[in-house]
Amino acid sequence: MECKSALKEADGNVEQAEVVLRKRGIASAAKKMARSTGQGVIGSYIHPGSQLGVLVEINCESDFVARTDDFRQLVHDIAMQVAAADPRFIRKEDVTAAELEKEREIQKARVIAEGKPAQVADKIVDVAWVSSTRRSACTSNPSSKTIR
Repeated sequence: MECKSALKEADGNVEQAEVVLRKRGIASAAKKMARSTGQGVIGSYIHPGSQLGVLVEINCESDFVARTDDFRQLVHDIAMQVAAADPRFIRKEDVTAAELEKEREIQKARVIAEGKPAQVADKIVDVAWVSSTRRSACTSNPSSKTIR
């Protein structure tokens, strides 16, 4: 039904209708951001040998969702992902300038030691730096589990 109304609004232009739908999606996402997530689950993962443990809190809108097996499995999977990723920071923004510079120097030395030309080393370091920063921040770390 949304597609039909978007096509009407765009006078039959499919590309324009797609833009209309995307704008509506952003608007509906903004509405959902205002919702309260007062319910949820605290989950944990303790690695065998008890050398590593993770505690996560995942919130949702209702206790009915929080009690489902799928939600509890999601919480467990996220805790395992955090344990596997071993992030040093919660968000990319939390990475300090000193840490970024240190990582750049390490990557540059590694690239030069591999025999890459100095003028190419900076470009390689920039790509490696983005990847390293993403892996060291918990919220920007890609999931290792395939979404069902």
